[in-house]
Amino acid sequence: MKPLDGIRILSLEQYGAGPFATLQLADLGAEVIKIEDPSVRGDVGRHVPPYQSGDTSLFFETFNRNKKSLVLDLNSREGREVFDDLVRVSDAVFSNLRGDVPEKLGITYGALKHINPAIVCCSLSGYGMTGPRAKDPGYDYMLQALSGWMSLTGDPGGAPTKTGLSLVDFSGGLVASGAILAGVIAARRDKVGMDCDLSLYDTAIGMLTYVATWHLSAGYEPQRTLNSAHPSLVPFQAFKASDGWFVVGCAKEKFWVRLAQAINRPELSIDPRFDSFENRNINSIELLRILDEVFASRTVAEWVGDLRAATVPCGAVQSVKEALTDSHTIERGLIVETYAAGLGDVRSVASAMRVGEPPTSHRPAPLLDEHREEIFANILGYDQERIAQLSPATDLTRT
Repeated sequence: MKPLDGIRILSLEQYGAGPFATLQLADLGAEVIKIEDPSVRGDVGRHVPPYQSGDTSLFFETFNRNKKSLVLDLNSREGREVFDDLVRVSDAVFSNLRGDVPEKLGITYGALKHINPAIVCCSLSGYGMTGPRAKDPGYDYMLQALSGWMSLTGDPGGAPTKTGLSLVDFSGGLVASGAILAGVIAARRDKVGMDCDLSLYDTAIGMLTYVATWHLSAGYEPQRTLNSAHPSLVPFQAFKASDGWFVVGCAKEKFWVRLAQAINRPELSIDPRFDSFENRNINSIELLRILDEVFASRTVAEWVGDLRAATVPCGAVQSVKEALTDSHTIERGLIVETYAAGLGDVRSVASAMRVGEPPTSHRPAPLLDEHREEIFANILGYDQERIAQLSPATDLTRT
């Protein structure tokens, strides 16, 4: 058995943040049933270009392996009846809709507790169910702007810069996966469910962490740093070698001593200008000028080889291709393989959540409404007459 076998989650999810949350749980064995809207032919991620075919895409396959799909119109009487039946036999209802939508759609704890008193209703919205932005649609790009992330990112004097990946979306997904599990554990203990009001905004603000503490407690004003340097630890940044870039990080004094020895400049470690965190920070311009000159004299591979041998934290700045073919990526089993009709072999990255032995096989993302009869017959126990009455044509032709 997988760690989460026996947990069933109904998910009204779309695009990236929500599906990323339940992907973590599905990979660990939770039964995730995607409730897909017939009016838009399911999760919008199915239609994201490029690499799209029919009702699936490589984007969709990335976030939806190991899940089941059921198309339901929750605004219809029949669709609502089926959904309520599923609520009776499920642990959680999850959504990543706009903050005011769960209440309108009747998927909050207050709306569902009469059906299942232990149901956990988890909403991951852009801004939460309360506050002046509750009704605003939330997207990663906007959240990176509003939360201060973009003001921190990029070179001094340059334009505000977002991260290369949708890190607010993905971090929000991880927060949601943890909240769902915590809610289910509490509900199974107490026999009473709850609402979990999560937001991407809360996630982004929460991830300001020590920068927020410094500002709120000591009036610190963050500044962008050249070459992605750490705001206070020196050296801890990207350096240019003769053929590319690599990163060195001296987060402990012992690493600075080792670095000075590895570059054949042991005197730097006892130089009064550079012999402590504080002094290196004060004299960073002078120190970095020395290090820039030293590191420019050899290749990335040469420096990384010597610094790793000296146990100094370092790493080459790799391309995505280099990262995905790195021997450590392969050895850790971080590439997952499935097959999707219309797309062929799909190779994607594994979940970082490891609980016991990692799974050795995966199901591809579900076809639209693929598990309709299985859910009706095996989970809900509907007879063939009832299943026939709930013809998929009724749902799928509403466009």
